[in-house]
Amino acid sequence: MLLIIGTIRLPPDKFEEAKAAMERMISGSRAEDGCLEYSYARDVLDAGLIRITEVWRDRHALDAHFRSPHIAEWRSSWPALGIGERNLLLYEAGESMPT
Repeated sequence: MLLIIGTIRLPPDKFEEAKAAMERMISGSRAEDGCLEYSYARDVLDAGLIRITEVWRDRHALDAHFRSPHIAEWRSSWPALGIGERNLLLYEAGESMPT
């Protein structure tokens, strides 16, 4: 299982404009084979910070995700939305367990 955890930053006044593009990205990603979780969350204390959590079955599924049309559309929208800072890290994890 692969986890991608991180953040992107956008100007807070662009959030409503970015919301539709983020919704398309999330819906497209969640529909992909091998996507176990995909979410964006606006930080409560920092309106311009979007927290990203992704969980993928394996590297094959993640590589297919990177080639998807919705990720290309999402990335092409970044300049107009002012998305510049991006900090995402990939982790390999074992099986999940209840805590």
